[in-house]
Order: sequence, then C-alpha cells, then structure tokens
Amino acid sequence: MAGAEHENSHRNHQHPETLTEEQAERMLTAMNEVIRAGEEMRKLRAEMIQLFAGLGWTQDRIARIADMSQPAVSKQVAKYRLGDPPPPVELSLDQYDIPWLEGRLWGLAEEISETCGETARCTREVDALARGRKRFTPQNVDALRRLVEEDLRVHRERLPAAFRAAYDTISRGLDIPAKVTPTASPSVRRTLAHRIQRDRLRDSSRA
Repeated sequence: MAGAEHENSHRNHQHPETLTEEQAERMLTAMNEVIRAGEEMRKLRAEMIQLFAGLGWTQDRIARIADMSQPAVSKQVAKYRLGDPPPPVELSLDQYDIPWLEGRLWGLAEEISETCGETARCTREVDALARGRKRFTPQNVDALRRLVEEDLRVHRERLPAAFRAAYDTISRGLDIPAKVTPTASPSVRRTLAHRIQRDRLRDSSRA
C-alpha cells in the first residue's frame, strides 16, 4: 500500500500538470471544427433537398441520389413546405455575387489540384475547405486566389486555356462584386457554382 502511494506521489511530482490550457484549447477547437462542419453539412444537404424538390424531382429520385431513405427525404421536404416555397435558383455560370464566385474559385482550384496532383500549390487549401477545416472567409478566399494564380503560372503548359479564362473572370468579379442579394443561402450557391464550374471546365477540356 505504501509502495502504491509512493508511486502515485512520484508520478504527480513528475507531471504536476497533466494537461495545459493551451492543449485543451487546441483539442476542443479541433473538435468544434468537426462538429461545426457536420452541422453545416447537414443543413446544406437539407437545403439542397429542398432545391431539388423545387425543381420537381420526386422524393424517390432525391432519396436515391442522396443515399437516404424516402421517409427521411419526405420529412425534410415537409419541414420546408411549412414556409413559403423558395424562388427558383438560376443555374447560369455567369453570376457575380460573392458566394457564387467563391464556389467557382473552389471548383477551379479542385480541377487544378486533380490535374496537377501533388505539385499543385492550392491542394492543401482546397482540402481544408472541402473538409470544413477552413471556412470561406475573405482571408481564406484571398489565400486561395493567390495559390490558384501561382498554379496557373507554374503549370501553364499543363492547364487548358479555359482554366486561366475562368480565373480571370472570377478574379475580376471578386474585386468588384455585383450588388445583388441572392435568394438561396451562400452555402447552396457556393455548392452549385462549384459543381457547375467543374463540369464546365471538364466539358471544355474534352472539346
């Protein structure tokens, strides 16, 4: 018994503080980022389900592409039907509000990352945004712009001309954004623009 007490006393003497406040803060910050990303992604999925329903897609079709049960989709649709139906979302790539342009930049950066592989400067930033470790703040968007511009310069021989043209349009738009108030949420608009931009770049590469 005395030996056990001595051992515990020795351990306490070696480690007077088992965890610092800084360590705890780092751990909780990392956890909060994961939780926040999860909550935001669930909210975004619910908004996208509402968007698809507004486009006239059946609940069975939405359930299939979302890998959800039909009752779960029905619950989401019914929840949003309690309010006014959202206005239709324009799907033209040429829109110039900030969230739409951020989504286009994100899509362009992902295409650069996939095309250039590990040598792409923007890969780490793209992964952080996609996983929710970073958010679309003005500072993070500016950082992504710089990395994309560097990749376009360094890998200009590997990247199609459409990539540079897309960046020039996006960059001008971000410098002087349109004074509009989109109806859909920023996250929905980023997601739509991200997907449409990637598809447009792939189509131009195959042409």
